[in-house]
Amino acid sequence: MKRKFSFILLLSLSVAVFGQKKETLSNKEKAIVEQFKNEYKKKNYKKFEGKIIVKDGYAHFDDKTFLYDKSDKITVLMLEEGLIYPQLLTDYQMEKFIDESTDRTQKRFLRLQKDPRAGFDVNNVKLNNATELTFLGSSPKTKRFKITCKDNKLGNQIQYLIELTNKNANKETSMEEFIKNSTLTYLQQQRLD
Repeated sequence: MKRKFSFILLLSLSVAVFGQKKETLSNKEKAIVEQFKNEYKKKNYKKFEGKIIVKDGYAHFDDKTFLYDKSDKITVLMLEEGLIYPQLLTDYQMEKFIDESTDRTQKRFLRLQKDPRAGFDVNNVKLNNATELTFLGSSPKTKRFKITCKDNKLGNQIQYLIELTNKNANKETSMEEFIKNSTLTYLQQQRLD
């Protein structure tokens, strides 16, 4: 009788443990899901075509530089492959301003400048905390990440949401192999509201 009772108790506890649902998403994760749902536009970005030197916490892309945390392997791989680079983020920031600004005076002033990209220059910033967003449930051919960009001159942090696509990937593809053979297909500055 004792054994039967113990067996039933053990069985009921194991059912309760294995029957629990997935963890609920935090508010930040829900905001990311909403942002992907509402603002997702797939686009193929070019890899950096110039000279890339990645070593000792610095990534040099021709005359522009990123700093990075050596222990952040995902960021290092993305930099080595030229998936993310300063010129890309500079162009992104400029396009974002042009698309979102409603002030005609600022747009006119931007057109009059010799080098309008200079005001949006992303150089000597630190990239870190690249994290795969597994809760978005993408296919084995796409992986989505968030990465933090800290500008020491301004003292603020920006988070970017990115998507990498590797048409040859499957469930067994390692992260390193995935990143080496992927292309950047989505880039969006995360809203922090």
